[in-house]
Amino acid sequence: MSNDDTTKGRAPTRRGYMKYGGAVVGGGLLAGCAGQSDSESEPAETASDATSTPTRTGTEDDPYSVQMAPMGVVEFDEVPQDVFTILGHHVDMLLALGRGDDINAMHSPGYHQALYEKLVARLDGVSVDWEGLYSSWPPTKEKLYELDSDVHIADPAKVTTGEGWADSNVQEIAENVAPWFGNTLSGTNRTPPEDWADRYEHYTLWEIFGKIAQVFQAQDRYDALRSIHESVLQTIEENLPPTYDRPSAALILLSADEDSGWGYKMNYPGYYAAHTRPMGAEDALADAIGEGYGDDGRNITLDYELLLEADPDVLLVLGPMTGYFSLGEIRQRLENDDVASEITAVQEDRVYAQGARRQGPILNLFQLEMTAKQLYPTIFGEWKGYVNGEPYPEIPEDEQLFDRQRVADVVNGDI
Repeated sequence: MSNDDTTKGRAPTRRGYMKYGGAVVGGGLLAGCAGQSDSESEPAETASDATSTPTRTGTEDDPYSVQMAPMGVVEFDEVPQDVFTILGHHVDMLLALGRGDDINAMHSPGYHQALYEKLVARLDGVSVDWEGLYSSWPPTKEKLYELDSDVHIADPAKVTTGEGWADSNVQEIAENVAPWFGNTLSGTNRTPPEDWADRYEHYTLWEIFGKIAQVFQAQDRYDALRSIHESVLQTIEENLPPTYDRPSAALILLSADEDSGWGYKMNYPGYYAAHTRPMGAEDALADAIGEGYGDDGRNITLDYELLLEADPDVLLVLGPMTGYFSLGEIRQRLENDDVASEITAVQEDRVYAQGARRQGPILNLFQLEMTAKQLYPTIFGEWKGYVNGEPYPEIPEDEQLFDRQRVADVVNGDI
């Protein structure tokens, strides 16, 4: 793990290379720019300015600033080296920027290790080694002092929802250790805590990634990966069948030992649906979930009866690629149950593994490809199937929706 040992001898209150811009207001963090707590074993995209560019001044060797809600303008004297983070979308962004080894903490590192090692197996020269890192949700103030990170890539508004985290504690860490820089509630465009409402803004996955790239002065990698992403979206959008010829689908997470689980909106705003929304498929659970259920209407607790009532043509099952669930066992449970076995997706053997909703650019690219194939195999090529414990399946080059080597080169710095 990369550390800048020359900075560690200074008192935290004199950390010279990063500071917040703006003014402190009351017990909040800044004035300025306007989840294990969820059921994916992770704590709990419609952008108002999709073409905005993060505020930045200077060069890699000079002070510069980056703006993102809810922090406002954050100033940096040099590029951070030792990085604290919590959630998977930020972890993914750091990996994509070639900073995977600089991470000193994340929520459930074993979970993320298991998922991402299956993806990077298809990216030459890219690897992950996160076993044993501090599992950071909810973090403790004492641990943040001990880690003495250069930056906290985490959403301070989300952090204040953790036990023991008043706004004053968030501000203390920003002043005495290092600033916060992250945006999490854009996952479902979730309503922020009351104290943060006037400074919060929702972004797309790729807007957040662009701003994180600015923090690490890695705009070239961001631009290259964004170009790949735009090409994938264009391919999908240009080849989708007419609406009447699209399947119905349900995105679900099943309980490991009960005949129940959770259903998630596939076409809901926010980066949680960044891989399903572009598919334009009918969300079989949309009516059941409604607008007011769960966290801003994003999910529903379901059983097999409700799932049969929705009767999706395709079941997209979260979890198997993390190693926490076996797709084979899930299929067997569904097939052996008197109710679940009547679901069209089960009868037609269209029950597929997915990764996770809390995604950054790398997982997003793979999930766009897998979901396109799972929903529209005659258009985008057959999904080769995920084998429990194995890497992301090998896809023939002429059936890939993005160039693996190009992505690997970008992550490795060969732009």
